[in-house]
Amino acid sequence: MNRGARPRSTGSRALFFYDLSHASLMKSAFLRFDQWTSSLSMAVACLMLVIASALGVFQIVTRFVLEQPAEWSEILIRVSLIWMVFMGIPTAFRQGAMVSVDVLYRWSPPKMRRVLDWLVCLAALTLICVIIWWGWDYAKRGGVQSMAGLESISMFWAYVAMPVGGLFSVIGIVGNLLDPQRQELETAQ
Repeated sequence: MNRGARPRSTGSRALFFYDLSHASLMKSAFLRFDQWTSSLSMAVACLMLVIASALGVFQIVTRFVLEQPAEWSEILIRVSLIWMVFMGIPTAFRQGAMVSVDVLYRWSPPKMRRVLDWLVCLAALTLICVIIWWGWDYAKRGGVQSMAGLESISMFWAYVAMPVGGLFSVIGIVGNLLDPQRQELETAQ
């Protein structure tokens, strides 16, 4: 029998175990994808922090040492910080550090904790879907504007950080629901 084929037995027990193994494979594949996207979003967030820091130093040198300020550096710092925030949020969601109900979670029995996990997940997904929806609308509307000091670059590229970060966040939220991590709870006193 090949790997992806159903078992020959049509008994409910065989189908049950087939479905469980299939679900387990899907879960592990999604969690690998989640790990890859979380790593990518964190790498982009770190890169944006490095760019913002380097441009900040450059701006200080050009303004106060050379007395010839670079007008374009300020907007690029701002855009880098926006991208840094929206690309860092998915990792916070994945680690369970964004939306938490710590007191309720600590006082609840195990079955209630899973209900809380689902409620937090649904609330976070609702918020992120709103951010994706309005972020994309904002990016489309801002596409006709240009960046001050960089007139050849559209503001679309600054505003699109919201829906892009939101899409990465959805993956992190679902990943945290499938494989909960409570790093904030572990370090809390």
